[in-house]
Amino acid sequence: MPVEDAPEDDEVRQTYNFAPGNHGLVYRADVPDRGAGGGSHGRREGAGESNQNQEEERDDVEPLKETRYKLQAMKWGLVPFWTKRNPDYASVLRTINARDDSLAQSGGMWNTMKQKKRCIVVAQGFYEWLKKNGGKEKVPHFTKRKDGQLMCFAGLWDCVQYEGSEEKHYTYTIITTDSNKQLSFLHDRMPVILENGSDALWTWLDPNRTEWSRELQSLLKPFEGELECYPVSKEVGKVGNNSPSFIIPVASTENKHNIANFFGNAKKDMVEKEEKKEIEEEETAISKKGVKIEQDGQESRKTVEQSGTENNAPLPLPTPPSATAGSKRAHETDADDDVSSAKAAKLENRNGPPSSAESPEKKSGRKTRSGISNGTKGSPVKTGDKRQKITNFFNQ
Repeated sequence: MPVEDAPEDDEVRQTYNFAPGNHGLVYRADVPDRGAGGGSHGRREGAGESNQNQEEERDDVEPLKETRYKLQAMKWGLVPFWTKRNPDYASVLRTINARDDSLAQSGGMWNTMKQKKRCIVVAQGFYEWLKKNGGKEKVPHFTKRKDGQLMCFAGLWDCVQYEGSEEKHYTYTIITTDSNKQLSFLHDRMPVILENGSDALWTWLDPNRTEWSRELQSLLKPFEGELECYPVSKEVGKVGNNSPSFIIPVASTENKHNIANFFGNAKKDMVEKEEKKEIEEEETAISKKGVKIEQDGQESRKTVEQSGTENNAPLPLPTPPSATAGSKRAHETDADDDVSSAKAAKLENRNGPPSSAESPEKKSGRKTRSGISNGTKGSPVKTGDKRQKITNFFNQ
């Protein structure tokens, strides 16, 4: 939406607990303070609620050839232009909303505003309280668009100068209508939400429409799009509170104030600490038992491609006769069952294939483990099997 003018950052600030009397962001046509279509507010002496809709005759003004739109900071709780003194808070609360059916009537306090001072109130969503137990308990709910876009509430605005003051005060109200099916469980009323950038929105804002009509009245209807509504923290009920968590569902895992999440996170932290402690204890035990792997300094670790009837996997190079024979892997002490399979064994490499009367392993009282069987029982090689043993590759 086009914006020709916008308020300073300090005039409007983001808040998660917007209350009546706060300054919100309003989008409207850039027209004089008296509204679109010209004319004068005109105030008679002793004017009150009985004749508040009366105005002096309007001047004839040509329709706007080019409409400019602006964002403006205004106070929530409309104060009509004929008000002489700053109203108290209770009076402001009575004008934070305007019913759509009251606008359908001719005259009334909204008569001037609905014809010449229509606007859009921009917000992320709105709160409504669900009454339970006969009204004894109230549960706050937050409602927003499911597609994540900002909400555009239909509203009315006005400008007032109190007696004895030159300061102008801009205020607004939000128009409400019957609740749609999705929110009927929560309340019987809801704000009029206009679709972003729709023809209905521009019709509502059109400053050249200075007479109330059935077309304008027909725009005030329940929202037909998809909304998302869920219970939130009761802390939002206190005006002084303000936190991003107020628009997070109570049942969400992101909500730190959820008591279930509090105990769930505590349990998770405890499990992680226990697991970390067990790992540290295991590492300490292994360190005390002195489990380590030794390697001869002259042992060769190079590989070479060899061919054979089995897979051509790269194999270690044979150690030259002049070098120290064999590779040594030994534990300084015996470990438990998890490390007992890694007991010391000494393998000797020879230049030629081993004979049947000669074994590459030295006989000793200690049990050795094969470097290829990994201690598991495999199928015995049948007599006459034409396949070569994989150990033959080490002796080629």
